[in-house]
Amino acid sequence: MNVVDNASRDVNTHGGGEIPPCTGFAPDALPEVQTPSSAENSQTGVSTRNALSGTCSEVTNERKNIVAKWYALRTTYGRERKAYEYLSSKKVEAFYPTIRTVKVIDGKRKTVEESRIPNVFFARGTEDELKAFVYDNVNLPYLRFYYRHYHEGMQINKEPLIIPDRQIESLRIICESEAKDVIYSVGRIGKFLSGEMVRVIDGDFKGVVGRVARHQGQQRVGIIIDSLGTIMTAYVPSAFLLRL
Repeated sequence: MNVVDNASRDVNTHGGGEIPPCTGFAPDALPEVQTPSSAENSQTGVSTRNALSGTCSEVTNERKNIVAKWYALRTTYGRERKAYEYLSSKKVEAFYPTIRTVKVIDGKRKTVEESRIPNVFFARGTEDELKAFVYDNVNLPYLRFYYRHYHEGMQINKEPLIIPDRQIESLRIICESEAKDVIYSVGRIGKFLSGEMVRVIDGDFKGVVGRVARHQGQQRVGIIIDSLGTIMTAYVPSAFLLRL
């Protein structure tokens, strides 16, 4: 299952590429946050269901706060679904990527739905609009922004992590595919940092925009979501790729 409400298809990147121009980012994770696992590690069978943050000027910050963007939000104790449902009930556009995994429970094979990126989901709005929920310690005491860190001179600052519309759309397409060999990996994978930028023009991943590289013996298109990790399609033939 992939839950998404009217995900935008507009292209909007940090600095025009997959990776924002700032470096040295690190997630501001809580101690309770679980460690994400790769889909390929399931032994019982897995199927997938389911902008301007690079600068730090006052003008950029002012514009960012009044324009709707996709923000990464994090929760503790695996309560991302609960937070997603609450925001959706308040008419907030949100995207909760999930994965269906076949597990043996009490001797029976059952299909269970789990978060694709544990403890994380995405919501669209202005920063001020989403602050009303992030700082709601009555209804959502476990919800926080997912932060990116950046250097400004000798000082390390942080700000809520914004996800480009193009990456949200590509992530949605990947999660909706039925491919079993989709991989999510914590951190950046170097080969996708340097790979050619492409658009998938056919097949299960049609519409995905990312960088192409070989990983685990297969040609894949990878999307590096800053600070969160890299999600890779299953095998994509060269005939399905258009260089950008």
